[in-house]
Amino acid sequence: MINFNQYKALTFDCYGTLIDWENGILGVLKPLLLTHNTNFDDDQILELFAEFEAEVEKGEYIKYREVLQIVVQKFGERFSFKPTAEELNSLADSIQYWLPFPDTVEALKTLKQKFKLVIISNVDDDLFAFSAKHLEVKFDQIITAEQAKSYKPSLNNFRLAIDRIDLPLEQILHVAASVYHDIVTAKSLGLSTVWVNRRADQQGVNSTGAAISQPDLEVPDLKTLAALSSPKQY
Repeated sequence: MINFNQYKALTFDCYGTLIDWENGILGVLKPLLLTHNTNFDDDQILELFAEFEAEVEKGEYIKYREVLQIVVQKFGERFSFKPTAEELNSLADSIQYWLPFPDTVEALKTLKQKFKLVIISNVDDDLFAFSAKHLEVKFDQIITAEQAKSYKPSLNNFRLAIDRIDLPLEQILHVAASVYHDIVTAKSLGLSTVWVNRRADQQGVNSTGAAISQPDLEVPDLKTLAALSSPKQY
């Protein structure tokens, strides 16, 4: 068990950790694919999303809205249909409606009483602004891919966050649902990590991709993290 008293700042991935992006993604892609006579189960769609997104993000930096447009385009290429302009924008346009997991807001409010809270997210500034309204807490720092001009798992995003937080590494704890995007890189820089394994009871590879690493702590949700860090409040 890690000692929460040593940390002054918690850094968070947003989508998949705080915001339920899998339901957001599926809410767009399932009906889109059905419109084009393509029917896949949820895990297959999420696996393809993870494949296409990672491929695009490894190239030269482009804004996340464009990443999502290309992801939709790649679905079309894979399954022989041409998305409309509206369909190309559908994923990015839907982000404003993606909601937090049921435990997120209360947990963040609890954690805010004890720690500085920081976002490190693979997103554009304007798209995160929509999500910030749903999260209902004021973050001390917000680091986006648009600011870093790179996408996690790049070291650059984490280094930018560390510079802005201006605390010793041993006082920063990174919290994320994606081993591939977050846990591996954060640990390589010397940060302690918490893996929020929201799919612990589910089969299949999710949209955060597959990777192997050993976090310092694994929890099933943010409520558990908040309870462990602030036991007197639970």
